[in-house]
Amino acid sequence: MIIPNPNPTMSSLVSRSVAVIGAGAAGLSAALELRREGHDVVVYERETQIGGTWSYTSQTENDPIGLDPTRKVVHSSLYASLRTNLPREVMGFRVYPFVANRGHGRDPRRFPGHREVFEYLRDFAAEFELSELVRFGSEVWHVGLMDDKKWVVKSRNSSNGCDDGDQVYDAVMVCNGHYTEPRPAEISGIDEWPGKQIHSHNYRVPDPFRDQVRVVVVIGSSASADDISRDIARVAKEVHIASRSVQSEHLGKLAGHENIWLHSMINRAYKDGIVAFQDGNEVGADVILHCTGYKYHFPFLETNGIVTVEDNRVGPLYKHIFPPTLAPWLSFVGLPWKVVPFPMFEFQNKWIAGVLSGRIRLPSIEEMMTDSEAFTHHWKHLAFLSDILIKWGNLSFIGMQFEYDDWLARESDSPPTEEWRKQMYFVTGRRKRSTPETYRDHWEDEDLISLAHQDFKQHIRQASL
Repeated sequence: MIIPNPNPTMSSLVSRSVAVIGAGAAGLSAALELRREGHDVVVYERETQIGGTWSYTSQTENDPIGLDPTRKVVHSSLYASLRTNLPREVMGFRVYPFVANRGHGRDPRRFPGHREVFEYLRDFAAEFELSELVRFGSEVWHVGLMDDKKWVVKSRNSSNGCDDGDQVYDAVMVCNGHYTEPRPAEISGIDEWPGKQIHSHNYRVPDPFRDQVRVVVVIGSSASADDISRDIARVAKEVHIASRSVQSEHLGKLAGHENIWLHSMINRAYKDGIVAFQDGNEVGADVILHCTGYKYHFPFLETNGIVTVEDNRVGPLYKHIFPPTLAPWLSFVGLPWKVVPFPMFEFQNKWIAGVLSGRIRLPSIEEMMTDSEAFTHHWKHLAFLSDILIKWGNLSFIGMQFEYDDWLARESDSPPTEEWRKQMYFVTGRRKRSTPETYRDHWEDEDLISLAHQDFKQHIRQASL
């Protein structure tokens, strides 16, 4: 709820010291909104540049499936051919529209490649002078609650491991992303299966599959599974996609492709190399590639058991942000997925910044806990009806993201999600399902594009004042 104060001034608000963990899209947005609200901000970033998962590297981990806890972790999960599956108009921050840049080396396509998103984030950071708030090359290894209810943050130099010392803050915002810790599928008999396994986190290019691999089984139904399957099909003899969500009428050879087949989920893997699917088909496979998502992972965070991650569910959290008994001094940004991420980060960060300053008041601990439990109960009921939802966990926001965003907007006294953005999102989803091969390069929503760019002009005009 907004505290009744029609014209709050900065002098009437409280400035807090806040540590932000991560300088990806969520962390950069957090830094902007916190500073706008008058807080003292420090952003910790283990890498030497901003961008988070949008900072591409060809480097992969020494454990291709990502299960070895001692492996050297590579943060980014981008593959070289990745293009956005949302149009730039929908994807960008509201405060800084993602308009086409036709400068040298830029990608003006409506569904650009990952490099263009990285450049957009660099432009965003430069526009609002956010890099000056970032401690680059500083890896946070411990965040803990002190006796006086403040938070101690311990970090070390990412390159040499030297201790950076301890810093104390009023609040901590966790913006470390959730596309780094692979969550491979559980497959009966996999321990005896002789082939190679890899998680999409460690996939970059199809070249390693050229001439050496005949048959690849890709598990998953996400955008990455679609992209990577087609990528690999250019060099491998056969690609077989195993998915929980494929309809029975779509099983078999994928239309328009001579070497891609759709199957139901894997039933079992055998020591002679055979992979059997639940639809009754079998293939002798060389590689199983898991496009099966990621685990929420906060190895640095110590909350004395208050916040837990069980079955890939983070909780308890009020509105998927605040642990009720630690609110507002600890918050998580960007946990929900199956969303339009950048605008959601903005909505969340505006709300958090306003709560920390005292401009927005949270309900009681009891009310927040009740709300969190009600959502968990509701989602478990839906998951009971759908095995897919069980596997996705309780932070998949299919069908509810805009309701959530608009609730945050009301609470922080911000404009709701633009109608054109919602409609463009839905149109894109329909076109992706009907024309998955071409939806990024052919579209018929010029009326929505016109509305978007009219809105962008207003944003740019306001930002220049």
